[in-house]
Amino acid sequence: MRALHQTICTVFASALLTWAADLRSFTTWTQYGGGSDSSQYSSLKQIGKSNVSQLEVAWTYPTGERGIYTFNPIVIDGVMYVLAKNNSVVALDAATGKELWTHANQGAVGARGMNYWEKDRSDRRLLYVNAGYLTAIDARTGQVVESFGDHGRSDLRIGLERDVARPLQTSNPGRIFEDIVILPLPASGISYDSAPADIHAYDVRTGKLLWAFHVVPHPGEFGYDTWPPDAWKTAGGVHNWSEMTVDPKRGIAYIPLGTARYDFYGGNRKGDNLFGNCLLALDARTGKRLWHFQLIHHDVWDYDTPTAPKLITVRHNGMTVDAVAQPTKQGFLFVFNRVTGEPLWPIEERPVPQSDLPGEFTSPTQPFPTKPPPFARQSFTEKDIDPYIPEADQARVREILKNSRNEGLFTPPSLRGTIQLPGHNGGANWGGSAVDPVKGLMFIVSKALPTFLKLERPGEGRSGRGAVGRGGRGGPALAPAPSLPEDTSFVHYTAPIDFMLQSNGLSAISPPWSQLTAYDLNRVRLFCVLG
Repeated sequence: MRALHQTICTVFASALLTWAADLRSFTTWTQYGGGSDSSQYSSLKQIGKSNVSQLEVAWTYPTGERGIYTFNPIVIDGVMYVLAKNNSVVALDAATGKELWTHANQGAVGARGMNYWEKDRSDRRLLYVNAGYLTAIDARTGQVVESFGDHGRSDLRIGLERDVARPLQTSNPGRIFEDIVILPLPASGISYDSAPADIHAYDVRTGKLLWAFHVVPHPGEFGYDTWPPDAWKTAGGVHNWSEMTVDPKRGIAYIPLGTARYDFYGGNRKGDNLFGNCLLALDARTGKRLWHFQLIHHDVWDYDTPTAPKLITVRHNGMTVDAVAQPTKQGFLFVFNRVTGEPLWPIEERPVPQSDLPGEFTSPTQPFPTKPPPFARQSFTEKDIDPYIPEADQARVREILKNSRNEGLFTPPSLRGTIQLPGHNGGANWGGSAVDPVKGLMFIVSKALPTFLKLERPGEGRSGRGAVGRGGRGGPALAPAPSLPEDTSFVHYTAPIDFMLQSNGLSAISPPWSQLTAYDLNRVRLFCVLG
C-alpha cells in the first residue's frame, strides 16, 4: 500500500503489552484532554445518569471578555489552572474557586490549554505558548522560571530555516514526554506564502531546542520527491493545528498533520505532498520518523486532520492489539496498529474525480478504509435537500446542484463551482472525539455542512449574496488578498466559501446537521448514532 511507509526503529513491543486501565487510573485531569493519550475519558463515578440533572453551580470565576472560551483547564493537587483575566494564567482552589495567584501575559496565549511538568515534586512548571514564545512559569507561585530560555521564554522562530516576520503563535499546547515538550509550529499564514509548520521539541528544564522534524522534507529526507524540487523554500502549511497524542509507555508521538498551502489549489506543489494530511508517528526522544500514513494525497479540499488521534486497545483477529484511531473531516475513521502503522482493516486506493484546472495535478486515487463504516454523510444531492424549507430555497439549491461539479467526496475545486460534503468545516472538525479505553469504545462528534466552493482568479470578486440566501457567504474569503511568492508560473487562485444555507441562515440539508457516533472497535461496528 503506497501510503504506508516504515523505518527500522528501536521501538519494540510484545503482543501481550496493552494500554489498559492499569497504566492510568483515569481519575485525574493533569494534562490537556485528560492525558497524553488524548482519551478525554474519566473513570470517576460520583456523577452519573442518575444525578446529573441535580447538579448545581458550586462556584464561578470570570474568564474575561472572550466570545468563545476553548481553554481546557487542568487540575493538579487540588489546584485548577485556567486562562482568564485578559490572557492571564490563573491558579484557583478547585474546591472553592478561590484565586491563589495570577500571572499576567502580554499578547496572545495558546487558546486550547497548557502543559504541566514536575520533577521529584521540587520543580513544578506550567508550559504554554505566549506571543510566539514557549513560556515556563512556576506552578506553585506563578512566577517566571528564569533559568528557562531567555528569562522564562524561548522564541519559537529559533531553528527555522526560513524568515518569519510575525511571532509563531499556536493554539495547540503540544505534549510533554519525560523532560521534553513536543510542540507543533503554526504555518505563519493562510496563503501561498505560508512557511512549513515543523515539529519542534524543547528541553523542559532549559528551553533548548532538541530536535526538529521537517513537515516539508529537505533534500535527502524521506518524502522530498513528493514535492517539486526545493519546495521547502517556498511551500508551507502542513501544520498540526489541532492536537497531538503521546504513548508514554513506548515513547511515540502521534501527530495529525494538515493541508499544504494553498488549501484549495496545488498548482505550485505537484505531487502527493508528504507529510501533508498524514498521521505521523515519531520517536518522541529523537524526532525520528517511525511510520506514517497519508490520509489525503495532494489535498485541495482543506481536509486537514482535525482532532487528536486516540490510543485504544481492541480485540482483533483473536489478539489484543494496541491501536491508534484517527477521525477525519471526510467522515472516515482510520485505525492502525500503533507500533507498526499497519491498518487493522484494509484501506483501498480508489479512483477519484480529477481536476479540470490548468496546471493542477490531483491524485488519481485516494484512501478509503473498508472498516469501520463512515460516521458522516459524504455526498449532497437533490434527495438530501430538507423538504421542509421554503420552496424558493429548495429551487435555488437544486439550481446550484445542477450547475456545479458534484461527483462525490473528492470532487476537486473548480471555476464552475464544486459541492462539498461533509465539507471542509464538517466531519470531525471542531467537535472532537473520545474513547472508553476499558471497553474499546470510541465516540465522535461530527457535523454535515454542505459547502459551495468556487475558485477565483486574482482580481476577481463575487458580488451579491452567498450560495443560498442570507448567510450563505460563510464569511470572507479564506485568502482574499494573498501575498504572492516570486514564482508566477501558476495562477494564484483564491476560494471564497459559501455554505449551502436556506434564506433564514440555517442549513439547507435535511437533518441531522450534527451527530454523536459511537463505535465498538472490538466488534467493528457502529452501534449508536445520536443527532
